[in-house]
Amino acid sequence: MPVAEAIAEKRQLTKERNTQTLCYHCGVSCINDAITVDDKIFCCEGCRLVYEILDEKGLCDYYKLQAHPGLAQIKPIRNGKYDYLDNEEIAAQLYKFTNGDYTIVTLYLPGVHCSSCMWLLEHLNRLNPAIIESRLNFTTKEVTIHFNKSKISLRKVVELMATIGYEPYISLDEANKKKTNNYNKAKIYKLGVAGFCFGNIMMMSFPEYLSIHTGIEQQYAHLFRYLNLLLAIPVFFYSASEFFITAWKGLQQKTLNIDAPIALAIIITFSRSIYEIISNTGGGYLDSMCGIVFFMLVGRVVQERTYKSISFHRDYKSYFPIAVNVVTTNGIQSKRLQELQEKDVVQLHNDEIIPADAIVLNGKANIDYSFVTGESEPVTVKQKEMVYAGGKQVGEQLTIQIIKPVAGSYLTSLWNHYAFSKDKKEVNDSGSIIHVLSRYFTWILLSLALCTAVYWYFIDPSKIINSVTAMLIVACPCALLLSATFTNGNLLRIFSTNGLFLRDATVIEELGKIDHIVFDKTGTITRGSSNSFICTGHQLTEEEKDLLYTVVAPSKHPYSKAMVAWLGNRNFLPLAAWKETPGKGLNAIIGSTRIMVGSGEYIGIPKNNIQDNQASVYIRINDKVTLFYTQSIFREAIPKIIPVLNNRYQLSLLSGDHNKQRAILADLFGEKSELLFEQKPIDKLHYIEQLQQNGKRVMMIGDGLNDAGALQQSNVGITLADDINNFTPSCDAILDAEKFSLLPSVLKLAQYARYIIGFSFIISIVYNLIGLFFAMQGLLRPMAAAILMPCSTLSIVIISSGVSSFMALKLGLSLRAK
Repeated sequence: MPVAEAIAEKRQLTKERNTQTLCYHCGVSCINDAITVDDKIFCCEGCRLVYEILDEKGLCDYYKLQAHPGLAQIKPIRNGKYDYLDNEEIAAQLYKFTNGDYTIVTLYLPGVHCSSCMWLLEHLNRLNPAIIESRLNFTTKEVTIHFNKSKISLRKVVELMATIGYEPYISLDEANKKKTNNYNKAKIYKLGVAGFCFGNIMMMSFPEYLSIHTGIEQQYAHLFRYLNLLLAIPVFFYSASEFFITAWKGLQQKTLNIDAPIALAIIITFSRSIYEIISNTGGGYLDSMCGIVFFMLVGRVVQERTYKSISFHRDYKSYFPIAVNVVTTNGIQSKRLQELQEKDVVQLHNDEIIPADAIVLNGKANIDYSFVTGESEPVTVKQKEMVYAGGKQVGEQLTIQIIKPVAGSYLTSLWNHYAFSKDKKEVNDSGSIIHVLSRYFTWILLSLALCTAVYWYFIDPSKIINSVTAMLIVACPCALLLSATFTNGNLLRIFSTNGLFLRDATVIEELGKIDHIVFDKTGTITRGSSNSFICTGHQLTEEEKDLLYTVVAPSKHPYSKAMVAWLGNRNFLPLAAWKETPGKGLNAIIGSTRIMVGSGEYIGIPKNNIQDNQASVYIRINDKVTLFYTQSIFREAIPKIIPVLNNRYQLSLLSGDHNKQRAILADLFGEKSELLFEQKPIDKLHYIEQLQQNGKRVMMIGDGLNDAGALQQSNVGITLADDINNFTPSCDAILDAEKFSLLPSVLKLAQYARYIIGFSFIISIVYNLIGLFFAMQGLLRPMAAAILMPCSTLSIVIISSGVSSFMALKLGLSLRAK
């Protein structure tokens, strides 16, 4: 099987790598020991340069905190790459503050990963004294730098970061948006106030509960009651305010949301407590009220803060550069993306993004559209032909002319589809089991309270207030809501430990309803940057591999790079002649041997014998011909999880690629699954829309910008990421590719979540029925209510959290990060 062979090959390469010498800076395997400094071996000149800079500045403690702290090989930075930051209008978009000299900027650094990174990035002032201070937020991977703009420009700051291996990620989206915390600080303050007051009220309520109506407890009862009331006022008016606001908004929309009965219970509890304290008839229920608010806020804050470092809401602006190089009569000038106009001539370099639809004027256009269309193979575009926004130039310098503004490009038109205007969270919330139950619960409770009031009106009117308020206090749905909040909070933690990061708790319920899963191919079930290399025909000898390596190494063509990666480190031989014909291939002479690499037609293969059904390159060494082609490698987890998912869900595969691997994929997915190829982004979106019209609850798993529409249209959109902090399109969840094999288990746990919350709700109803039985008869004393409410709440929270953890373990999931 090709899948098994590819996996075996990868394991063998990993095994061989582990036996090699590792770079002192980044830990990458060194081909040889030619690059050394002070008996330390480096994989490249970039890593050596970083070491020498740090050594010169006395910063080598960087290497003591953790071995090989550099995340990856230091890539050389193209001269002039950040020249656009010398344009003050562009640089100003990144400033958080400036008074003309003293300037503060915050930069996102994807390469941050360990304590050594933090140590080095907070000592940037020792690399350049013009940097006054630098502070790293390790969670968000953002460094805030204070510097004197008169002594060091923003461009030089960014170049310094790139030189030491922490190249910032600067995008159009980062420049446009105003940075805000992903969690609400006001809620933290509310939680602090509620916790402080709750603890002190509980402490001062013990004499009331334990009093035998004699001695010092009774003497100080009035004092403690009024102190409790004083402490409860900020909890009621400040900490509990968000429950009142949300409930009122629901009433304005003529709906009863889950916060409505909570707000009612808080108001009734506070009002009755004031009455009892002032009338000297009791101590009230202030401890219960503050406990309700405190525990509710704890659950909400935990959920909000869980993934504040991960962005789930991204569009094409997160992928596009902040500025581009425009060719003018005065030379090359940097221009903001928003200022690009039709007929502007733009200069692109290797790995740079096409900012808008354009035509090629000069240079060899080798465009990688994988992030836009899903097509894994780069496309060669001739002069005067169209290239589209979002494509990436691979290879030499390219000059293009803009024919449409950014707002009118194909990529932007995709984002203008109505699917992106939907608020999925709002839709999910409206159908949530908690909100459905809360509506019925509230109406039933109010009906019982009305019946109780009518009954006591005729029997004993003096008991109306006590009975009705006791009912509303005891039957508060806090236990239900806390059960859902803490169950979901625990599940969010379990999911994140096992590599699935959900946008919020509402996604858990949607995951449990899924009945159809749609997979993207390139980068999702296959590794986007890894391929299996296969040679047929003449098998190359070691000497011939040296010849081939010498010919393809100077070329920047993707196939040449793939062959260099496949050949590994070889001997570079003297070239007598070497020529590259764009769009055709390479022709070289080494000694008396002629080597040709390229298309079948270029090296002289008869048309009838040319195999064009693969991403292939022909190699001719004198008269010996070898066919070299690449085949996508399936992720290790795929052969394991697809059969499991096939038994539970209907599966589909959508790919922007040609159907080269249809036979292998059909064997993997089975006859029941639908496999569609050459699918454009809008086709993927429409396919999912059609499934939903047929009553399906669809989950889409993709990885690129080309999947963004489908991810947004689906009921649950999951982005697969090899690095969860790198660019991912807008989605409901991010799945760590290393934990792909756990997908069936986490989906099963999401299904169990509904039953766990339902089980907790039943227990909550039992508690409420017991309380209502006594409250409706006017027999419920304050002390009994004060004990029953927290006991019921805590017991339900413990049960729901315990059951969810038990089910996770049963499914083979981890409860703690390893």
